[in-house]
Amino acid sequence: MNKFIVMGPLGSGKSTQASLLANAYDIVHIGVGEILRWNIKSHTKLGARVRRFVDAGQLVPDEVVEEVVQRRLEQHDWNHGFVLDGFPRNRTQAEFFLESYDIDAVVVVDIPDAVVLMRIMSRRLCAACHLDYNLILHRPMVAHVCDICGGRLSTRADDNPDALRSRLHNYHANTRPMLDLFRARGIVLEVDGVKAPEEVQREIRSGLMLADPPVMRSAVCAS
Repeated sequence: MNKFIVMGPLGSGKSTQASLLANAYDIVHIGVGEILRWNIKSHTKLGARVRRFVDAGQLVPDEVVEEVVQRRLEQHDWNHGFVLDGFPRNRTQAEFFLESYDIDAVVVVDIPDAVVLMRIMSRRLCAACHLDYNLILHRPMVAHVCDICGGRLSTRADDNPDALRSRLHNYHANTRPMLDLFRARGIVLEVDGVKAPEEVQREIRSGLMLADPPVMRSAVCAS
């Protein structure tokens, strides 16, 4: 069983890397931000609680995030393991997690702040189907128009320089120092997130000493 955490600042591609790991090794990808967004869109009681903090420009409290993670992990659908993305974000959340679960590795996808700003300011979101685009890595075929549904693309409300600098400050002040808890266990792997996604994934698999997944081994043999 593989149990991983993938961390990094916004725009680092951590969710992409977590998804690639999950798909390749048949483990469950648990994206905490995605769960929170789903609850907001679905107008659940949890979503209403989360929206109050988001609308006020505040971080979602530790106890709410911890509740979300605990509920998700209690589903026990992760027979082969899981990869957590977007949690923990500070020492309190990390200590809460380590009280109940062990972990095999914490992967940190690292990129400079200047690259964060460039990538995030290039993000676009379809107002209709909510598909994400990036004008650097994933351009629409027609400018400002979604390839899938034809909806209008726009920037996210919180994708502005001031908000981004505040979120980066929070990451450097609270999330990176938390890594000392995991470093003490010798399970932190840092990779260069500036590289192309497939190169980052290869670096992660090599650093974690993961064997090629069955599909990849078959492809190599066939060639």
